[in-house]
Amino acid sequence: MINRKLKDYIENEIIPRNNLNDFGHSEEHINYVINRSLAFARTVENINLDMVLTIAAYHDIGHNINPDEHEKISAKILLEDNYLPLFFTIEEIFIMYDAIMDHRASCLKEPRSIYGKIVSSADRNVSVEEFLIRTYEYLLKNKPGLDIESIIQDAFVHLTDKFGLLGYGRQKMYFYDADYEKFLQQISNLSKDYALFKETFLEVVGKIRIRKQKRVQDPFIQQ
Repeated sequence: MINRKLKDYIENEIIPRNNLNDFGHSEEHINYVINRSLAFARTVENINLDMVLTIAAYHDIGHNINPDEHEKISAKILLEDNYLPLFFTIEEIFIMYDAIMDHRASCLKEPRSIYGKIVSSADRNVSVEEFLIRTYEYLLKNKPGLDIESIIQDAFVHLTDKFGLLGYGRQKMYFYDADYEKFLQQISNLSKDYALFKETFLEVVGKIRIRKQKRVQDPFIQQ
């Protein structure tokens, strides 16, 4: 059973702060990771669901400050939250700190606890469309001025680096997830066929632009 006061605090004060992040790390993503974390956690004996909820809620909270080091910033924000000692011991807070530090798929070391393994596994995209949207928005923000073909090529390189046969995105999955297995198969098919990838990428980007009605400098507008 999750502590009601903790849940209220996280829902009202912590989760909304993630909307300062980009689309791929916003409140919608955090709720997705929370739900998956709790589902995985319920398969583990003697797990603290309050800790699982808290780790998932904080794991990307510092992404808007520095995406490249967001796990360090997010862990520090959790550690310095003066409200959390009302619910957790110092030892529990440091376990949660470590879990956030360890959660990234690109992290070379194994998570130090079951809590790190839970959030690392939960923080996996199971939607090809969502992955392509996140990649597109990252490139749009961090590499302004690229032409259409360059954006597509960079996105394809990212896909193959992350989900190719030796890609880091295939590692650090500690729970069986049929949806993730299906995703890996779909993404593998795209990584082997640039023409199919390009067609799929353009279709997805077109949908997200229409849905969000972006008012940003967007090279796809000229298509």
